[in-house]
Amino acid sequence: MKLASLTVEGVRRAGVVDVEEQSVALLATTVDDIVREGSLGAQGEVLPLSSVRLESPLHRFNRDILCTGWNYLDHFLESSGKREGQGPAEMPLRPTFFTKGPDTVIGPADDIAYDPSISSKWDYEAEIAMVIGRDGRSIPEEKALDHVFGFLVANDVSQRDLQRAHGGQWLKGKSLDRTMPLGPWITTPEDLDLADLQVRCEVNGVLLQNASSAQMAFSFARIIAELSHGMTLRAGDVILTGTPSGIGSARDPQIFLRDGDVVVTRVSGLGELRNTVTLTDLS
Repeated sequence: MKLASLTVEGVRRAGVVDVEEQSVALLATTVDDIVREGSLGAQGEVLPLSSVRLESPLHRFNRDILCTGWNYLDHFLESSGKREGQGPAEMPLRPTFFTKGPDTVIGPADDIAYDPSISSKWDYEAEIAMVIGRDGRSIPEEKALDHVFGFLVANDVSQRDLQRAHGGQWLKGKSLDRTMPLGPWITTPEDLDLADLQVRCEVNGVLLQNASSAQMAFSFARIIAELSHGMTLRAGDVILTGTPSGIGSARDPQIFLRDGDVVVTRVSGLGELRNTVTLTDLS
């Protein structure tokens, strides 16, 4: 099942997306409520997918977006010697976690805010995101996926100069408003081969990231088990699972996003985000 969020006649609604038919069946509730309460209710009017503008599937966040760093070995290695003395010399043996503010979230076709007066190093990071559907604390790895409602696509757009400027922690360099596309819908696990989701990012038609979830250092279940150790995860929490190699700051020469760039983020089985970097005053 694929659940999207859209606004119809001024009312935010959930919709069940049929990719083959290119249609969306409206529901009388929201995706946020479905994730937390589990009830879809009856399906209503069916609209052509091309006739609606999809929003971020989630709008009501319990807390910051929870994120995983260095979850692909090739990504860790590509930045070796380029982290300005910050970060470990060797790949961590356990997942690295950080957060980003919920005001970063935008929809699958919304503009990515870009303010060069705040940062000159805007980078892309294609990722798979998970949505928790059942509360839990200290969740065993073998039961972790039972707590997942579904998966979706994200791009953890980052400002590398801000990321390095605040003591090596990543919050500030990853939390500028309206910079993280999320969507296009939430896909429930029964429709997915989690062992081989293809993660890709293109900028202006050029493929810059291309990897499989099989290359992740820490599985989806391991991330949940580690993150929930002594810490309650709640239905509606969003967890990013890391980006593969190919980021702009690790390239030679470096590639950074600029006004007008079109960023396309795809994950097989989960859909596509298509966002334009747009000059925005964030002061």
